Amino acid sequence: MLNEEKIRLMTEIAMFEKKAQKDVFPINRYFKGDYISIHLIRSFAVYTLTCMICLALWILYRSEELLNTMEIRIFTAYAKNITVYYAAGLFFYLAVTWLVYFRRYTAASKNMKIYQAKLRRLEKKYEASASRESEGEQRR
Repeated sequence: MLNEEKIRLMTEIAMFEKKAQKDVFPINRYFKGDYISIHLIRSFAVYTLTCMICLALWILYRSEELLNTMEIRIFTAYAKNITVYYAAGLFFYLAVTWLVYFRRYTAASKNMKIYQAKLRRLEKKYEASASRESEGEQRR
């Protein structure tokens, strides 16, 4: 005998699994701090690499001017400005990265709790139907 409520619940669970397969399930393999830390480290590496490439391009673009002046105080001023801009940009970029991945983990945790609640509800339905069937067999 088909139980429409069980079928509807199984359909909801299957749709959730299909939709959340890329977003929720991979995130829940990590603790919150580990998940955020992994992405902060990745963001630090990407930002640093990007800044190095931009610095190399800037040096190539300004190479004639830099080679003509070649004064230590100008180089130290450039280095100080570059360091300040790098640090400020890095701080901002890591803050945004932390915020984004904190929210993603929180949303995934909430969705996973909903998913687990639906699974428990389905399990209870199966247990209830199994106990009703066993009671029916005992009466016969």
